[in-house]
Amino acid sequence: MLEDLNTAYNNKLAFNVSREWLPPFQLIRIDLRSCKIENEFPQWLQNQRKLHRLVLSNTTISGPLPTWLRKMPIIPFMDLSHNNLSGPLTNLPIGVTSVEDNEDFAQPRLFLQNNIFSDSIPRSLCSRTDLLYLDLSNNRLTGEIPKCFKNLQNLQFLRLSSNGLSGIIPSFIGNISYLFSLNLNDNNFSGELPAELWNLNELWVLDLGDNALCGKLPEWIGEKIQSLWVFRLHKNNFTGGIPQSLCTNIDLQILDVAHNSLTGTIPGCLGELQGMRNGQGISVGSDVEEAFIQDMKGSSYEYTNTWNQVKNIDLSSNKFVGEIPVELTTLSELVGLKLANNHLSGGIPDNIGNTRMLISLDLSGNELGGLIPPSITNLSFLSHLNLSNNKLSGRIPTGNQLQTLTDPSIYAGNKDLCGPPLLKNCSNPDDPTITPNKKYEAAHEPNKVWFYMDIICGSATGFWGVIVVLILKKQWRHKLFMFAEESMDKIHVAIMVRVNKMRRGRGAI
Repeated sequence: MLEDLNTAYNNKLAFNVSREWLPPFQLIRIDLRSCKIENEFPQWLQNQRKLHRLVLSNTTISGPLPTWLRKMPIIPFMDLSHNNLSGPLTNLPIGVTSVEDNEDFAQPRLFLQNNIFSDSIPRSLCSRTDLLYLDLSNNRLTGEIPKCFKNLQNLQFLRLSSNGLSGIIPSFIGNISYLFSLNLNDNNFSGELPAELWNLNELWVLDLGDNALCGKLPEWIGEKIQSLWVFRLHKNNFTGGIPQSLCTNIDLQILDVAHNSLTGTIPGCLGELQGMRNGQGISVGSDVEEAFIQDMKGSSYEYTNTWNQVKNIDLSSNKFVGEIPVELTTLSELVGLKLANNHLSGGIPDNIGNTRMLISLDLSGNELGGLIPPSITNLSFLSHLNLSNNKLSGRIPTGNQLQTLTDPSIYAGNKDLCGPPLLKNCSNPDDPTITPNKKYEAAHEPNKVWFYMDIICGSATGFWGVIVVLILKKQWRHKLFMFAEESMDKIHVAIMVRVNKMRRGRGAI
């Protein structure tokens, strides 16, 4: 019996055989990934009854799964991803197979992502209670998650993202206690997060973005789940604030709650996230295919092989108020920071330059004022900057990487900014007497005005308070004048005594 048919995978080899050909041998492992196979599902596989591993990913095969495949024994490790396979999933192998002691049976996996499978998730999948990895993402599946999924108690990675699944997130998912990664993003799920999810205390990745979920972010995210690397709720309908407990997930590297209706202030404790301070990325197995959409550099990017090196905070398009926490500037390995389209006030933190690894910084659409800190020129890797539509003023800093960002739209909507790349010249804008120093003074002028106003108001209040009392109180007025007259007499006497002494002293000389 020939055991392996394993090409030097990730190549462009063509594997063409006659449609009627059936191999006169039995194979245990077939790995033809990235080879070019005939368009339809290989017919010659139908007599292979001892397969432990079948990998046909990225082989250009298309069409529905053949009916004979359903009658085959279960293949513990099966990867048909990145093809054009279509139709329902009802013809997946469900036959009885003998359990053997090898790596394929120890790591049972089913990868069907990036095809065009349709219809609902079949209940027959629930018989695969051995599965550790199940990836059905990027297909056209519809309906709800089958209730019998509660039987898949060994699952560690469940990826159903980018389909058309709907309904609520089932509470029984919280009982699949070995889950490391739960990806339900880019579907049509609605309702609140089930409380049972707090049982997933080994969870690394929780991606529920791009759905229609609602409610407040629960405190148990952090109180019960403290091992998250990725927390993504992008583009839902969540309300309330970011719970302080979230900061207990100190290994967090991707925090994306953009495009919700979150309120309150940004917690300063986010500066304690060690995962965004150290340079070591997340390490995952080579067979695990994680992918995340992140808004970086002004566009959406899908990170696959390099996602574990992305350290990003995206809180944009919410209703956050208050100042930008200075603690965020301690996240020295942060690659992206997007706080755009909120109601943030105050200034840009002076030491923003400490976030030395920033590639993308977007603070646009807020109410930030004051000068742009000179330390921003320390961001040597910065390739995308957006400070537009704020209340910033003064000269735009220049130097280092900032010199390469010459698009005036970066600073648009800040009428008091001047200097390149804007056409408004700091030394001669509307008033030729304005200089950079005066610009600095002008930026702080409101504070000086209020200071002097306080002094004037306080002095006036004290002065007129005394005058009014003297007018109304005759006895007080009489005593005041008597006191003044006596004081003047005493001063006169003291002066005359002093003068006489000086005269006697000169006479003696």
